[in-house]
Amino acid sequence: MQRNWRIFCSHVCCATFLFWITVGMTVVDVLGSQQGIPLSVVKLWASAFGGEIKSISTKYSGSQLLQKELYKYKEYEKSVRIEEVDGAKLVKNLAESMEETFRRKAEAVRRLVEAAEEAHLQHEENPDLQYEYFNAVLINEVDEAGNNVELGGEFVLEPNDHFNNLSVNLSLSVVQVPTNMYNKDPAIVNGVYWSEALNKVFVDNFERDPSLIWQYFGSAKGFFRQYPGIKWYPDEHGVISFDCRNRKWYIQAATSPKDVVILVDVSGSMKGLRLTIARQTVSSILDTLGDDDFFNIIAYNQEIHYVEPCLNGTLVQADRTNKDHFREHLDKLFAKGIGLLGNALTEAFTILNDFNQTGRGSICSQAIMLVTDGATEMYDDVFAKYNWPDRKVRIFPYLIGRESAFADNLKWMACANKGYFTQISTLADVQENVMRYLHVMSRPKVIDHEHDTVWTEAYVDSALAQAHKLGESEGPIPMTTVAMPVFSTKNETRNQGILLGVVGTDVPVQELMKTIPKHKLGIHGYAFAITNNGYILTHPDLRPLYQEGQKRRKPNYSSVDLSEVEWEDTEDVLRNAMVNRKTGSFSMEVKKTVDKGKRVLKMHNDYYYTDIKGTPFSVGVALSRGHGKLFFKGNVSVEAGLHDLEQPDVALADEWTYCNTDEYHEHRYLTQIQAIKLYLTGRKPHIKCDRELVEQVLFDAVVTAPVEAYWTGLALNKSENSDKGVEIAYLGTRTGLSRINLFVAPEQLTNQDFLTAEDKEGVFNADHFPLWYKRAAEQVPGTFVYSIPFSSGADNKSVVLASTAIQLQDDRKSPIVAAVGIQMKLDFFQRKFWTASRQCAALDGKCTISCDNEDIKCYLIDNNGFILVSEDYSQTGHFFGEVEGAVMNKLLLMGSFKRITLYDYQALCKEYAGSSDSAHSLLDPFSAVKWLLTEIVIFLLEFNLYSWWNFDLTVKAQRAQRGRTMMVPCDTVYQAFVSERTIKETTGNIDCEGCMRTFVIQQIPSSNLFMVVVDNNCDCSSAPPVSMEPIEIMYNESLKCERLKFQKDRKRPDSCHPFHPEENAVECGRALSLSPHLTTALLPLLTLLMCR
Repeated sequence: MQRNWRIFCSHVCCATFLFWITVGMTVVDVLGSQQGIPLSVVKLWASAFGGEIKSISTKYSGSQLLQKELYKYKEYEKSVRIEEVDGAKLVKNLAESMEETFRRKAEAVRRLVEAAEEAHLQHEENPDLQYEYFNAVLINEVDEAGNNVELGGEFVLEPNDHFNNLSVNLSLSVVQVPTNMYNKDPAIVNGVYWSEALNKVFVDNFERDPSLIWQYFGSAKGFFRQYPGIKWYPDEHGVISFDCRNRKWYIQAATSPKDVVILVDVSGSMKGLRLTIARQTVSSILDTLGDDDFFNIIAYNQEIHYVEPCLNGTLVQADRTNKDHFREHLDKLFAKGIGLLGNALTEAFTILNDFNQTGRGSICSQAIMLVTDGATEMYDDVFAKYNWPDRKVRIFPYLIGRESAFADNLKWMACANKGYFTQISTLADVQENVMRYLHVMSRPKVIDHEHDTVWTEAYVDSALAQAHKLGESEGPIPMTTVAMPVFSTKNETRNQGILLGVVGTDVPVQELMKTIPKHKLGIHGYAFAITNNGYILTHPDLRPLYQEGQKRRKPNYSSVDLSEVEWEDTEDVLRNAMVNRKTGSFSMEVKKTVDKGKRVLKMHNDYYYTDIKGTPFSVGVALSRGHGKLFFKGNVSVEAGLHDLEQPDVALADEWTYCNTDEYHEHRYLTQIQAIKLYLTGRKPHIKCDRELVEQVLFDAVVTAPVEAYWTGLALNKSENSDKGVEIAYLGTRTGLSRINLFVAPEQLTNQDFLTAEDKEGVFNADHFPLWYKRAAEQVPGTFVYSIPFSSGADNKSVVLASTAIQLQDDRKSPIVAAVGIQMKLDFFQRKFWTASRQCAALDGKCTISCDNEDIKCYLIDNNGFILVSEDYSQTGHFFGEVEGAVMNKLLLMGSFKRITLYDYQALCKEYAGSSDSAHSLLDPFSAVKWLLTEIVIFLLEFNLYSWWNFDLTVKAQRAQRGRTMMVPCDTVYQAFVSERTIKETTGNIDCEGCMRTFVIQQIPSSNLFMVVVDNNCDCSSAPPVSMEPIEIMYNESLKCERLKFQKDRKRPDSCHPFHPEENAVECGRALSLSPHLTTALLPLLTLLMCR
């Protein structure tokens, strides 16, 4: 589908372009120089400027010196060699490293399972048990008299950098109880009491594996035990929305994959409050479905209505996008007519049977969720025809409303079909009652006593982060969770299949990235991992945030498919092979964007992939052909290497792992250089280091040491750089080593973020080389690439960066060993340009033309069309096509620049959130009174603290959104531009509505720059600009439907427990109400409100 759109879009773009060329102007090719802009003069300017900036760049970067040093080592050192990276071996080793990381986490979780089940086995339930435990919210809280509050107590907390610098207790865990539950409920107190046994195992696990972070037990009763102990904080409304039982890790571990049909009664009796509760019930059911589940929603009265008509007779994967799509349609449901449940049940059974036979879906558990306010009969004939005697489809009826006249019929349906019946009378009842079905679905797994290990996709738990009061700088960070179910092993309850809860621990994605050998991947290479559903676990092109630098994540950040970032693979060859856990390789031409997506690099990638044993994940590496696979290696003595490595101008990549300092607590405060020294000198034998990487970083330190001495000499020479135009010199090598030399005082730097942690694209990090390094590597050897950082392009204190790659020229293999560069002031750089543009070949020195003339405009642009120099300073950093659309169109037509079409399937587009239809209905006086009365009734009937907090805040949030512009996920297409290397100079003219506009473009020697001189006497402003702005891809209804129906390849989980012959289905539900404790607490408040 995406491929068809690309073909269509390309045709549209071409047609639009030709239309403007034909209608807006007439192009006339001119050979030779144009009158008024002599080509020879522009060539002279370009040559003068090119010579000047290359001289400055070469001198201050030390590029020639480093090149000589490398050739010296290559020629005279026998240990020096060029090796080619073996991609297949590399990905195999990487998979084994990740497998070991995951294995250690799974073992820790298994120990928790064993301890929890043993503790429960030894415990006898005591309904009168009184037990003081550390409540996560109440610890260290005092009353007005200064005494510790009940369930609080003094709890020692100390900051710990391993846990995001949060204050924790490494000896004890804490217990969190959801806001809508009673802290001293006997079931909770008993569970908390026996689960105290986990404290010892938590501590022991952390001592065995100090890389562990949060460990926890989520109880089926609702409480959450977390280690290490930490204080939880309610939000500004006094609420903690976290409930462990509706977390993906809990649901995945507790149940098997399932196919679900949700039937919603929309007959006339469901009007008003009941329909509101029904919608919330369906939404809560959707919350319990994960990426391994499939579903559909059918509304019924006297007819069958698919909530999404496009998906008639089928099921779709319960990913975030599909669930959100269905939620939008829930608001369109309205109640009328009579309810014919028999027809709806028949339709649901038919869908489940037909879909199962196609081989799609979960091919495991099946269920029908029935949301209704009653059933006049039992429909045993339907069940006899479609579900008996095997009863493979479980029935879960949810009776909406306070009336119980039809409760018996609905409960019979549940009991006769291995399901569970529950009654929901208020919005506050919804979540607790919906989740009861999970424990029924878990029975077969519990009876089988199968402790399946489950792994989630990468996610961030925002509710947990808020409760921990994580600041903007601390996180939250993406992670995957490994989890296992905990069962009751008591003989007397075996056939009841009692799930006690789920234990788990989090694995930050950044920990996986530490296992990636970045130096072997090369300048453009990268590693990535995906789930069994094809979703990205880690990939350098994954953009989970709304905006760089912000912490707010996109709604679908955890379900970005590999095909949406490796979109050139139109047949999904790479994706499908990895999803199906194959081992192999694949190659394709790719277009990689850099510099905030504004520039594009075209290259050929070789992909190698394999599965990670014991997990649902597969890992791959991408290596760029040519220099990307070549590694220049050598050996030096430890003494010489350490001497040069410990120099103050040397730094190692912060996010690379040279030595593992996480394994032992006493190593956490070591820098990588300190760890390397201790490792090589044998003073810390327990430190584990990557010996090959350490040896090569020592080699790089020695080889680049002469450059540091050279820079120091330049800095000490007062006659050099007197105007301080050059501010910094820097270099980087493939091993992540960098050297930096300042030619001015730190406080005098124009761009003080460059080469610091704030400059994400300018330094070595976990998933990419610096931008200046990557761009230099794609330039012709010996030339410099110049650019203005986009973050400061319009700033009066802007800078220009210049960098070049140091490549060993060889007949067969030419690796890029390093890159060097400088930072100079923009005004210094521009002065050099204007000085060069005043030169001419006249013997008397009187030039007939210069860039000072008002008759011409002079620009300096780079190979992607961005302006570095213009007479209008405000145009600096802008795209040339937006300023000179007619000229840019001509350059594209002549082939001097090429247009490259790119796609962004992680984009965000603006959407106006207007008033809803329901708001318009308030304009009718009768409707307004009816609405007001309904709101009052809903409030009085539903009022308890939990529903007030949740329902009221949701309504406020929805009202706040009306009339605002929101950013929503979308697909976009946009253009990038790159110069044609073979065209060094060209001239042309354009007929712009009666006048002829001439221009000359000339490449600046030894650079990626072009001088463009344009006749200023002819106005071409009527020509449309050439824009880089992305355009949203608009899908028509038919295409939207096809996209919903289309299901990519996925690998089902290996484990499935749909039913068990020994299952005891006698416990199949009851009508529920508010707990007596909560009712007692709320009665005075409710009475007070009614008296008012």
